[in-house]
Amino acid sequence: MKVAKILAVLLVGAFSVSAFAQTATPNIDKREARQQKRIANGVASGELTAKETANLERREAKIEANEQAAKADGVVTKAERAKLQMQENRASAKIYNKKHNARTSN
Repeated sequence: MKVAKILAVLLVGAFSVSAFAQTATPNIDKREARQQKRIANGVASGELTAKETANLERREAKIEANEQAAKADGVVTKAERAKLQMQENRASAKIYNKKHNARTSN
């Protein structure tokens, strides 16, 4: 009887951990944080204009909304993760391009 209860508790624990892992996106969250820092550094250094910053912030907000939509059903699929990674790749390239163009804020 005790063995059955222990097995039941272990099974419930295993399912709850796996369910959490299916909706967790730690790599994307870390990447979003790093890209926000890059944008903030660009603003502080004058490398980004106000218009460029607004554009980049809108892009980041859209990625965050897409991430929340992917999590809404309780499972972030491999395809959804790949889509989010692709969006992060594009956003990273845009940040680089806007920081390294000839425009600066005064």
